[in-house]
This record gives sequence, C-alpha cells and structure tokens, in this order.
Amino acid sequence: MRFYDLKQKEVINICTCRSLGCVSDLDIDCTTGGVLSLIVPGPGKFCWFLGREYEYIIPWRCIVQIGADIILVEVNEEEIRKKCG
Repeated sequence: MRFYDLKQKEVINICTCRSLGCVSDLDIDCTTGGVLSLIVPGPGKFCWFLGREYEYIIPWRCIVQIGADIILVEVNEEEIRKKCG
C-alpha cells in the first residue's frame, strides 16, 4: 500500500465511533523502515483555519483494521493528542 492510499482514508476511533480525520503524515523508523505511527491533524482553531491546536499521533499497534475507505483504530483520544507548535 502506498502513502497516497493511506491519505485518502478516514480514521475512525472504534472506542468512541468518532472520526478523527484523514492521515496527513507517517512517523517512520529510519533504521528498520517500519511505520511507527499515523499522524492525523486535529480540528482547526477557528472555522478550520488559522492553524491547529493539536494533532493525533496514533501508534501503529493501535490500528485494528485498514479497509477500502477507512482505517479503524482503538485509542484513548486524550493519550494520543499532541500539542502543535
């Protein structure tokens, strides 16, 4: 699967049945070449523009299933939030 294909998929948290957004980036281990986590931008500060307050860093082990249109993850959203800037 290519990174472009991952970017087209919506990430859904199965614990809350809530959409977290779409994948924007990957965290990759340079020594092994393996994917460590998916990065999903959080909501915008004001009307989805003027930057973002936080982003979701979703560890690869928390991915339950990658489907044709969505990626299902099992995470605690408070634990995966990372402050931007």
